[in-house]
Amino acid sequence: MDSLYDEIRIALHGIWLRRWLALAVAWGLCVFGWLVIALIPNTYQSEAKLLVNVNQLVPDQVSGANMDNKRQIDEVRQMLTSADALEKVVVATGIVAPDATDAQRAAAAAGLQKDIVVLASMDNVFQLTSKISVSSKSDAENARLAPRVLAELIAVARDSRSAGGRANARQSIDFLDAQLKERERALQDAEQKRIAFETQNVGMLPGAGSASQRMEMGRAEIRQLESQLVSARSALAAITGQLAGTPQTVAGGIGAVGGSVARQQLAAAQSDLASMQARGLTSAHPDVIATKAQIDTLRAQAAREGSGGGGGVSNPAYSSLQAMRAERQATVTALETRKSQIEGEISAMLSQRIQEPEVAAEYDRITREYSVLKTQYDTLLGQREQARLRGDLEIETSPVRIEIIDRPTQPKAPISPNRPLLLFGVLIVGIGGGIGAAFAQGQLQTSYATVDKLESASGLPVIGSITETLTAPLIEERKRKLKWLAGGSAGLVGLFAVLMVIEFVQRGIAA
Repeated sequence: MDSLYDEIRIALHGIWLRRWLALAVAWGLCVFGWLVIALIPNTYQSEAKLLVNVNQLVPDQVSGANMDNKRQIDEVRQMLTSADALEKVVVATGIVAPDATDAQRAAAAAGLQKDIVVLASMDNVFQLTSKISVSSKSDAENARLAPRVLAELIAVARDSRSAGGRANARQSIDFLDAQLKERERALQDAEQKRIAFETQNVGMLPGAGSASQRMEMGRAEIRQLESQLVSARSALAAITGQLAGTPQTVAGGIGAVGGSVARQQLAAAQSDLASMQARGLTSAHPDVIATKAQIDTLRAQAAREGSGGGGGVSNPAYSSLQAMRAERQATVTALETRKSQIEGEISAMLSQRIQEPEVAAEYDRITREYSVLKTQYDTLLGQREQARLRGDLEIETSPVRIEIIDRPTQPKAPISPNRPLLLFGVLIVGIGGGIGAAFAQGQLQTSYATVDKLESASGLPVIGSITETLTAPLIEERKRKLKWLAGGSAGLVGLFAVLMVIEFVQRGIAA
């Protein structure tokens, strides 16, 4: 332990003997290091937060599918770091002159692109960070430039998005107009071809007004005729039965010799009853019941009066029933004739369709082609309307809105370098370097600080040692040199303190 203690004392003594070398080396290292630190430009950082809203008032159906919200948000993120946007920013903020060449703007934009970071904190919320360190500008200018870069970048992104959306809408409308004109010509050609084919093959084509539809209409009419025939035949049978039960003549009559009033009234009542039955009135009808009661009464009166004349006259009821029977028979005959005519037409059309099936197949092909073209035309027409509405929406309000949640912050101090820490580190390194230089020089010299060191190195016994004796002038000289050493050391520390004060003053001015 004593040996270690002695070694430390010897090392410190050797350094103290070379204290001027240590001070000179410390000054040299500190001044050089502080100059290097002074040349490092300060970097100022500004932050902002954006919200990207996607307006889905009018869906984008031009491409056949709805616009993906995430894709639009990713486009905004890419736009914020695109080279074109950054070139506009470096010109607007004065990083490069407005008359700079394309190469200069591209180089400045590439350097700025490395210092701008866009992070997505949520799906549609972005955190923007800009770090500005332009060597040609002062700290105050760099501090003001950091938030201005973000503000200009946001403005450029907004303008580019709006202009790009309107340009896309115009391009979509122009494209759809061209497609519509092409489809319209094709549709007109197909329509003319279909009309010509229909004119050439009238009566053999499927579809509206064609043989197929006419055959279906004919079958429906036949079913109606059959129902009407059943009713007409029933009415004819009823008239025939009534006619069979009605006498052709009656005794006496109006104007006949010996004819009584009761017989005349009886004949009239019978005629009325026949007319009622011909109209379809049943026996339960009140008029039929009353007429039958009147006939029974008149028949009894005529029987009591006896025969008033020797001849008979034609029965009016029989004549009326005959006329009605002839009418019903004509109706039945007309319905049967119409049914036969329609059945013949259906058979003829069916035979024609069987003989020429290729006509229907060709017409089906032409109709399908026309239907496809018509569907495409209607679809393109709807898409053009959607594109026009989207273009109007772009003019009134952009479908992608960029809103600022947190405005770009004004930096109060540079984020790098940490100059106070670096200045202090250089001071420590300078002091350590001076001490190390003095110690190294002491190790290189062949002098010995103690008797034991001399005996150990030479292997010979040391007879004695002479202690240093200081005279008054030597003591005064050493005191003066000690003051100079203290002043040099204090000057080094004082310079460090001045540099620290200057650093904080500059930060205050920049803020």
